[in-house]
Amino acid sequence: MKKPDDSDYRNFRLAVAPMMDWTDRHCRFFHRQLTRRALLYTEMVVADAAIHGTRECLLGFDPAEQPLALQLGGSDPAKLAEAARIGEGFGYREINLNVGCPSDRVQSGTFGACLMQTPALVADCVAAMKAAVAVPVTVKCRIGVDDQDPETALDALADAVFATGAEALWVHARKAWLQGLSPKENRDIPPLDYGRVYRLKARCPERFIGINGGIPSLEAAADHLRHVDGVMLGRAAYHTPGILAGADAMLEGRPPPDFDFAALVETMADYATAHIARGGRLAHVTRHMVGLFHGLPGARRWRQVLSEEAARPGAGAAVLKAAFAAVDLSAAAGAAA
Repeated sequence: MKKPDDSDYRNFRLAVAPMMDWTDRHCRFFHRQLTRRALLYTEMVVADAAIHGTRECLLGFDPAEQPLALQLGGSDPAKLAEAARIGEGFGYREINLNVGCPSDRVQSGTFGACLMQTPALVADCVAAMKAAVAVPVTVKCRIGVDDQDPETALDALADAVFATGAEALWVHARKAWLQGLSPKENRDIPPLDYGRVYRLKARCPERFIGINGGIPSLEAAADHLRHVDGVMLGRAAYHTPGILAGADAMLEGRPPPDFDFAALVETMADYATAHIARGGRLAHVTRHMVGLFHGLPGARRWRQVLSEEAARPGAGAAVLKAAFAAVDLSAAAGAAA
C-alpha cells in the first residue's frame, strides 16, 4: 500500500501522545520501528527553552522518527511564534500547543491546562504561531479545568482556536483539577467523558477533532475512530509498545501480519551501539523498551535484564540481545494479532 503523504496531518488518524520524561528521541525512534503510520510527538518543550536553550539537545531528532510533531508550552504569543519558527527550521511536520498539562511547574508559568480559562489568549498564541510557520499548528487540551462546565469550556476553546487557524484539536477527555490533585492523579481520577469529545466533533463536522485519555488498545482506538478523526494513545503505547506493531494494519483495514521482532531488536541494538559511541548509555534507549513483550512468555526475564543489566556502567547492546533470547519467538511473532 502506498505510504501516506506525511505533509498532511489529516492522513495520521493515530498518534502517540506527548509524554513528559517518556517520549524522548530514543523512545520515538523505537516507536517508529513499530509503526510507520502513527504521528509521533515530542515531550513538551517550553518556548523559552527552545529559544534560549541548547537546541540540538532539546529539539534534535533522528530523521527516521518522521513524521514528527513538536509540542510547545507557553502563553506568550511572540515567544511561541519564535519557538515554532525554530521548530519548523528543525524539520518538524506540525507544531502543537499544550493546553492540557496540569503540573505545578506549568501552572506557575501560567500555561498548560490553566489556559483553558483564557481561550482568547490561546487564540492569540495560535494566530502568532500560524503567522510564523507554514506547517500545521494544532492544540491539545482538556475538556475543562476545576469548576468549569465542560459543555461551555470546551466549545469556547475550540471556537477560539479554530477561528484563528488551528488545523486540529486533540482533546484529553478528562477535566484537569489544578487545585487538589497531583499531575499523576490528574491522569486517573477525573472521570473520562468521551461523549463530550464526540459531541464536539458532531458540532464541528468539518474540523479535525482527535481524542486522548485512557485508551487501552487498538481495538478501542478503532471504536473511537467511528466518532472522531484521530486517536492519541498515551500510556498504553508506552507501557505496552508491542500493540503499535498492529497499528498500520488496523489503520489500513487489513489483518495484522506477523511482526519481525528479531529484526526490531537488531535495529535497536545498532541504534544503542551508536548512541553509546557518542557518549550515551544503553539504559537511555532500553528504558523505553521494557514493556515490549508484555504478556508473552519470557517477558519477565526481558524486563529483568533490561531493568538491571542495561543500567550497569559499560553495558552494551549485547545485553539487549541476551534479554531477547529469553522471549518465546513464536509467541512474539503473533503479538500484533
